[in-house]
Amino acid sequence: MKFWDTSALLPLCLEEAHTKIMKKIINDDESMVVWWGSLVEGYSAIARLKREGVLDLVAERQVYNLLKVLSSGWIEVEPSNEVRQLALRLLRLHNLRAADALQLAAALVWVEKSPADQGFVSLDFRLREAAQNEGFSVLPAEL
Repeated sequence: MKFWDTSALLPLCLEEAHTKIMKKIINDDESMVVWWGSLVEGYSAIARLKREGVLDLVAERQVYNLLKVLSSGWIEVEPSNEVRQLALRLLRLHNLRAADALQLAAALVWVEKSPADQGFVSLDFRLREAAQNEGFSVLPAEL
């Protein structure tokens, strides 16, 4: 079981540069843990791609549907005071934005603050660096 950042979820729903490696990671272990806000972040990214003309209406609907299918099987880390407090600490220690700090805080709550040998899947460079510094095994190993 691995924690998946939203940046790693979208290549599972639409064809892009990292789709092949993300599909390999999910095929190796289909159990996914995500932050409670990941579905909202995913919808936001899809809407942005539609506004930018990357997706047409049909493709947009397909990607939303694929994300919904993924979400039906993942485990979510719910919002809590513990997640918020960890996110505040992470913002002071790492070069992260608020949403990324919440993602990493949720992952730390999931592993009960013991990230050694736990997988963290992300394509965001700053978040990957922070997760690695916190002790997670970051995937994919190379970007």
